[in-house]
Amino acid sequence: MQRQRTLRKKISCVGVGLHSGREVRLTLKPADVDGGIIFLRTDLPARPKIHATVANVTATLRATTLEENGAKVFTIEHLMSALNACGIDNCEVELSAEEPPVLNGNAIDFFKMIKAAGVVEQAAERKIIQLEKIYRVDGEEGKRFIMALPYDGFRVSFVSVNPHPLIGIQYGDFEITEEIYKKEIAPARTIAYEKEIAALHAMGLGLGGTLENVIVYNDAGWRNKLNYPDELVRHKILDVIGDLRLAGIFNCHIVAAASGHALNTQLAKKIYLETRNMGNGKS
Repeated sequence: MQRQRTLRKKISCVGVGLHSGREVRLTLKPADVDGGIIFLRTDLPARPKIHATVANVTATLRATTLEENGAKVFTIEHLMSALNACGIDNCEVELSAEEPPVLNGNAIDFFKMIKAAGVVEQAAERKIIQLEKIYRVDGEEGKRFIMALPYDGFRVSFVSVNPHPLIGIQYGDFEITEEIYKKEIAPARTIAYEKEIAALHAMGLGLGGTLENVIVYNDAGWRNKLNYPDELVRHKILDVIGDLRLAGIFNCHIVAAASGHALNTQLAKKIYLETRNMGNGKS
């Protein structure tokens, strides 16, 4: 029997949000059995709680947004990815603004924070969903899809498709364990095309992005050094791991082509609703 896990002690960091550009303090704290992952907005009078569940997803433009109790948090996928990879069932996430810090634009700092805080087992069994069928979501006339297959473990196979000749088609296939995640997935940063940055800023997006936390490319090449030759597809896998945690914890083999936050969370919602109704998942 696997037991639920939480942090041994609280741990904090300060940074700026990727899209908002606002300074924010993040604190990860231990949580009780069956508490799940809960965000708390410490900057708001009532310190509203926002449960990290796909039922609270309200937007997926360039990031995943959660809303509950009149408050929201967004760009939560990198932190959720690290929590998922480290097998954290219960955690309180205090934020002094609406968006976690971008830090290095990936999940490695969140992973290190969790390991530095320590992980402890709790006196309750983990609620692990065992898929009994294939779940699939398609988008854009079949050009994009994501599916979850029954599997003894957690594996992600992803094809990213980018029309720019510098990037093109990339493929990644990883069994997701803590060590593989730390070495192969967590350091992969988010990506931006230089010609699109001004338009993103006009939309109020990417205001905290720099060459330190975003890999940027233009028609001449890369503006900064890559952590991996195929860093884009690895970051896509990082996002999938974070978005799917909103459905709970489940064993599966994810197979995806050109998927993003919208399809990821649609798949998570499908799995969440059906497995919850079947009594296999955490409600």
